[in-house]
Amino acid sequence: MNRRSFRDIHGILLLDKPLGLSSNQALQTARRLVGAAKGGHTGSLDPLATGLLPLCFGEATKIAGWLLGSRKAYEAEVKLGQTTTTADLEGEVVETRPVPELDDAAIDAALAPLRGRIVQVPPAYSAIKQDGVPLYVRARRGEAVDVPSREVDVYRLDVIGRTGDTVRLHVECGSGTYVRSLAVDFGANLGCGAHLTGLRRLWVDPFLAPAMVTLDQLREAAEAGPDPLDACLLPVEAGLAHIPRVDLDPEQTRVLGFGQPVPLGPGTSSGRCGVRGADGRLMALGEVGGDGILRVLRGFNLPPV
Repeated sequence: MNRRSFRDIHGILLLDKPLGLSSNQALQTARRLVGAAKGGHTGSLDPLATGLLPLCFGEATKIAGWLLGSRKAYEAEVKLGQTTTTADLEGEVVETRPVPELDDAAIDAALAPLRGRIVQVPPAYSAIKQDGVPLYVRARRGEAVDVPSREVDVYRLDVIGRTGDTVRLHVECGSGTYVRSLAVDFGANLGCGAHLTGLRRLWVDPFLAPAMVTLDQLREAAEAGPDPLDACLLPVEAGLAHIPRVDLDPEQTRVLGFGQPVPLGPGTSSGRCGVRGADGRLMALGEVGGDGILRVLRGFNLPPV
């Protein structure tokens, strides 16, 4: 598809990212199929990982960063007894140790310190940048990589299955959490080491029960024409479904249209909100302060419905 074939498309695609593709490769493939002039994703999934990768097109790219910080859920597969250079199966085995006899209580005791607000050291092979260079680039060069620790939130970390030395976990966490590091720390707590062998993202807030679209389904829709393609997309406001909605009257719509703050009056709940104009069209991602005044965080320029 050449550049002239791209359209101004505004919406969110809940892509089921396949194994082996980077998030950017998946984005660019989907963007070409949809024919979107502008697109972005809402947080990387490693090539090893599959599952939900929300892609934002057109005006929806303005909330990509907002979705990036959302709560997420994964199903993770962890192999006990081996550590690797990358903390997953793509790396070389560094150490092999015997796995002790483990009952449910021992496994839960190893997981318990990894729940809640925890301090985590991200993997050396990660996309975190130091001096503008991703850590994985430095690691592949053989450079010594000093990875700073960070505080992250792990809301849920439970065993959902076990076969031999492989444990399957359900993980719900906040932004910036590395499931690979959870696997490493889990293995360290058990005293035998571990690494991640599989990862699937189940949902990203607010898409808690996502109807994901595969690249093959997207290709079929592209062959069928624009209407089937557009049916694969969610509207921009779907990305704001988990925050309150504020509807403006005509005068408030006019004022906000100039980018000016809008007094909403006493009793208005403070916090972020999706703002709709008098015609019902989504105008902005806004924030109401404690003073009851609505201010624009990101404005949208969506076509009439």
